[in-house]
Amino acid sequence: MAKVIDGSVLEGGGQILRNSVSLAALLTTPISIHNIRASRNPPGLKSQHAAGLQLAAEISAAQLKGATVASASVDFAPTRITTGRAYTGDAITAGATTLLLQVALPLLAFSRDPAPTSLTLLGGTNATQAPQADYAQRVLLPFCRRAFGVEADLHIARRGYYPRGGGRLDVLVRPVAGPLTPVTLLERGAVKRVGGIAHVAGVPRALAEQMAQGARDVLGTYPALEGVDIDIEYTRERNDNTSGAGSGVVLWAELEGGGIIGGSAVGKKGASAASKGEEAARELVKGLTNGGCVDEWLQDQVIIFMALAAGESSLNVGKDDLTLHTKTAIWVAEQLTEARFTVTTNDAGLHIVRCQGMGYTAPS
Repeated sequence: MAKVIDGSVLEGGGQILRNSVSLAALLTTPISIHNIRASRNPPGLKSQHAAGLQLAAEISAAQLKGATVASASVDFAPTRITTGRAYTGDAITAGATTLLLQVALPLLAFSRDPAPTSLTLLGGTNATQAPQADYAQRVLLPFCRRAFGVEADLHIARRGYYPRGGGRLDVLVRPVAGPLTPVTLLERGAVKRVGGIAHVAGVPRALAEQMAQGARDVLGTYPALEGVDIDIEYTRERNDNTSGAGSGVVLWAELEGGGIIGGSAVGKKGASAASKGEEAARELVKGLTNGGCVDEWLQDQVIIFMALAAGESSLNVGKDDLTLHTKTAIWVAEQLTEARFTVTTNDAGLHIVRCQGMGYTAPS
């Protein structure tokens, strides 16, 4: 009997789909997801969601029904995950490659065979409504390596901007037998350094420099960053290494306590390059001011790893309430695993997410 998942719960978007399929594949649990993306207009699967399902089905040798554009229901019956080979996921359009990564990474992180898995992801690399590839490369994956022992490297082989897409990410995942180590991050500590990358394609390199300077101008006014090394690179992609014109900027602040906070912006027609750098910097400052060890985007992406880890994880996510995406990730994890979460507020008004993880290990 398949486990039924209601895709309209809480955030009601693609995250329910991604996390449900990842956990179902790991646990060899057949699932049936209904009301997919019920909170979106239009509802149902987009091409990038269908691509993520097909990629997960290939990795886990699953029977998959309903994975077509606009479908509101899918059935997913996994059998056995195979690592140590090459896989390709293609969003077809400018759909986000990083969302394909969110589906595939938990599946490929575990194996008793230490041979790495090569993952090629095609589509959009830098767009709105999804993490930029640079965020996955500089924030998500380094955090997962330090916090949980998830080993994966990401190379941006070709940038693909909206609306043309055409980008390519090359990911190498080195699996572990498991279980993952739990994370304990309660004290943020001071900012050690701020890094960043401003990138453009099909437009003058000077615009990348203006983005970087706009970010520096805002960060320079934030007292907590006085004396902190701020290193923001700027680059123009080669004409033969991108599809169409575009731009973006990603910033990250590394914290003494082991956490990391990100901020980002994507170029937009009619908006100055400097304003996009300023936007990313304000986002970074907002995350730092919140007082957590992770930003609002990272918090929901690590919930699945907290659920899979062994023992208790504790994560300070800051003064703001949990995001709807985080609440949704917790709901999915508790639907499909034995992991259990609690959220408390300490005397400083900071929200602490605790999880008693299930201690997943790769099957023999």
